[in-house]
Amino acid sequence: MTDLLHTLPNFPTKHYTHLIPSLEKSLITTTDLLTLDPLEVAKRAHLPLLDVRRLANHVLASLQSQLGVIDGTEALRKYEESSNLEDALSLKASGRTISKEWSAISTLDPLLDAALGGGIPTTYITEVTGESGAGKTQFLLSILLTAQLPPPRGLSRPSVYISTEHPLPTSRLAQLLRSNLYLSSLPNSTKPSLTRIFSIQTPDLESQDHILAYQLPVLLARHNIGLIVIDSIAANYRAERSSSSTSGAALGLRSTQLMQLGHGLRSLAREHNCAVVVSNQVADRFAPLPSSSPPQRPPGSSPPSVHSQISSPPHPDSNQGMQSLDAAVMLPPPSLPQPQFSSPQYPILTLDHQQNFFTGWSSGPHNDQNQKNQNLKTPSLGLVWTNQIACRIALVKEQQMFGNSEEGDNVEGAADWTPRQWKRYLKVVFASWAAATGSEERGTEFEIWSGGLRAVGQGN
Repeated sequence: MTDLLHTLPNFPTKHYTHLIPSLEKSLITTTDLLTLDPLEVAKRAHLPLLDVRRLANHVLASLQSQLGVIDGTEALRKYEESSNLEDALSLKASGRTISKEWSAISTLDPLLDAALGGGIPTTYITEVTGESGAGKTQFLLSILLTAQLPPPRGLSRPSVYISTEHPLPTSRLAQLLRSNLYLSSLPNSTKPSLTRIFSIQTPDLESQDHILAYQLPVLLARHNIGLIVIDSIAANYRAERSSSSTSGAALGLRSTQLMQLGHGLRSLAREHNCAVVVSNQVADRFAPLPSSSPPQRPPGSSPPSVHSQISSPPHPDSNQGMQSLDAAVMLPPPSLPQPQFSSPQYPILTLDHQQNFFTGWSSGPHNDQNQKNQNLKTPSLGLVWTNQIACRIALVKEQQMFGNSEEGDNVEGAADWTPRQWKRYLKVVFASWAAATGSEERGTEFEIWSGGLRAVGQGN
């Protein structure tokens, strides 16, 4: 490093006095520091890897600023004015710094934004799940437009829509621009446009992997994309499923593919500071049947034996004898183990109990009768995909009934109950930036109208 001051005469070496002697002893030059892998330099000089990386990044920034490649004045001032190297080059950001850099996409509804903790943030993967007709695509189309708005409602950046089922519904987007009071009142300079929405269609899993791995990173870098929407994430995986996919090797391969998919999307979100929102399908889930106990025998009595039942053949004309023979046939041999029915209804460590906390549909005994009667759902792609996302938003659709409540509790009066309308609720299942909807709460009720989504009772 003896050539460092010859290359950069104004470089602040006072921050690196504990590194330079070891680097000089190992005959590492400035060229080696910039061209070799930091891990190799750290091994040769017996220095901490993070310290070597910080020195290399500082030298590179100073060199680029001197050559006029980039404007590194602000970065160099930060290094020179700071008396504490850990404060100047820390890899961790404080909570105050993160809050200042927080950027999110609004839904243009204050109640929905409040339920989401401010909107859809960048650098995270957010999933919107629900059954058909719950409003998943309507939610995604709304944020495709609001992402183009200036902060704090948007990012002032274009969006990309990746469809695995149907093409981008441009007619519905045009209707949102016309009908939403806020969007229609904006001037043309700040009004969202369909020309700033890039659409990509992936008909199969092979093309989806190729687009996400190669084409999408180039698109993000060239057009400064702020929002990535995938609708839906599970469609191609369901289409590729075959009868042989239930084997252990196939399931292991699918788990690996899902982990690679999650890692790739998270890397893109962090590298380009964009939001990733995916929709997911659901499947029916059946609540476990309550356990039943076998008939209790008197204390001290032994189970009846088959041989004791048929040792004395009854008279052919005796009805009691035929009933005894029928009972003898139904009894298992004494050598077989007797089944046990003493397990609790909702064991804490079973999947039936744990999935109440991450699926969005709870089957626990604390729910009211209306929630118990609704169809239970489970988001597709299982627990492996659940661990890849940072937030899950469940859009729950419930059918409302009207009639005599007293008659509705019995079978005869049940015909008096007829469906009236659907009600939709937005639930935050889990998120690191927003409070989850309680298990006893329905969530925020919303409706779908020509201008998008809005909470019930709130005008747009």
